[in-house]
Amino acid sequence: MDQDEGTERQPPPSDRTERHGSRRDADAARNADAARGRGGAPRDAARPRRRPGSAGSRPVDDADTRPLALLMHAAFFLLLGASLARFLLRHPGEARTPWIIGLSIALAVLYVMGPVLGSRPTARSLVWLGGLVVVWMVVVVLAPSFAWCAVPLFYTGLRILPPRAAYALVALLTLFVVAAQLRLAHGFDPNLVLAPPAVAAVATAVFVHMRRQAVRQGRLIDDLLRTRRELAATERREGTLAERQRLSMEIHDTLAQGLSSQQMLLQAADRTWDTDPAAARRHIRTAEGIAERNLAEARRFVHDLAPADLAEGGGLDAALHALAARETAQAQGRLTVRCHIEGAPHTVLPDRTQSALLRIAQGALANVAEHAGATEAALTLTHLDDRTVLDIADNGHGFTPATATGSPGGVRGHGLPAMRARLHQLGGTLTIESAPGEGTVVTATVPVAPTPQDPA
Repeated sequence: MDQDEGTERQPPPSDRTERHGSRRDADAARNADAARGRGGAPRDAARPRRRPGSAGSRPVDDADTRPLALLMHAAFFLLLGASLARFLLRHPGEARTPWIIGLSIALAVLYVMGPVLGSRPTARSLVWLGGLVVVWMVVVVLAPSFAWCAVPLFYTGLRILPPRAAYALVALLTLFVVAAQLRLAHGFDPNLVLAPPAVAAVATAVFVHMRRQAVRQGRLIDDLLRTRRELAATERREGTLAERQRLSMEIHDTLAQGLSSQQMLLQAADRTWDTDPAAARRHIRTAEGIAERNLAEARRFVHDLAPADLAEGGGLDAALHALAARETAQAQGRLTVRCHIEGAPHTVLPDRTQSALLRIAQGALANVAEHAGATEAALTLTHLDDRTVLDIADNGHGFTPATATGSPGGVRGHGLPAMRARLHQLGGTLTIESAPGEGTVVTATVPVAPTPQDPA
């Protein structure tokens, strides 16, 4: 051993340069792999998925972590091969050469067994790590040039062992590295005494810091996922409530109003059945027409919830004319509804806007027929540059608008809140002008996006 130590104390400059280059490569590999958790898999922002039904099981290896693992393994075998090649070139034919070759092969085999045995702190992994360290120490005692193979062992110990045991192992490996470097050096060199502990301390601090960061990131990701699930559930609940409100408005403005008209007509037919059979039959035929329209509306609900009048074509203007004629026919001379269209639309109204205005007109006329006691009503649709205005006026007995707030728990009073809700969704407004004995004017205003000017 004295002759080997004397020979090993005078390495050429090129060999020292290669040795420090290998150390830098190993440090880079270790620092890159320090982001991996103690379970052997990354715990960064892209956390690995766990197998279903195994909350405490080892995370499934992700494709993004394999390059890091391959880099760490490549660094170890590169350092091991370089150390063995250097020994064989410097000491050919020595008696301890077979021992060095055999121990190098054993070290490589033990290192390869690591991923097979697992990286959790179990009894088998601890025995494997102990055997790996002991074989490395024996090799370092026989040939100090194998000392830098300890760099990947730093990472392995920090990854498997508890913190205190891992720090103790790093300190032990560092002492062996310092002793080996002093044996290779020519005389005492303070840099060789201080550099390995400094490198080991920095590497350990970086590993511990990255592991804590990974734990915090994992908790943050769990919080974000939980918050996202809660937000999704809240949005689903809000969407369900909004859809229920919309459907209630649709049913109130169509099916409910039609059923109410049918009830009134059938009651009138029942009263005149004996005295005026012809009038009773007219009431029944009118109720039959209303039922037919309600059936069309119900089928339209199933299809796409668009108003049946709009689905027939002709747009909002034609649908309002058809609505006025139908309400006049259903009233049997008690109410006359006229429709007026003023101006021409500068742009095609969206289907949603047309549907909302038609529903508002249906609801308002239903209120006129059922509550106002009017003989005349008028629908006026005005197309302006920046808005569309729908007026529903009647000559009924009127009311005080301040008292028409609606009662959610009652049967009546849902029409005006439904109109306001429809217009609010479109950014529009609803105004009511009425007084007892002076009739009522309901005005629905919807903003219209201007059409871009033609560059020509």
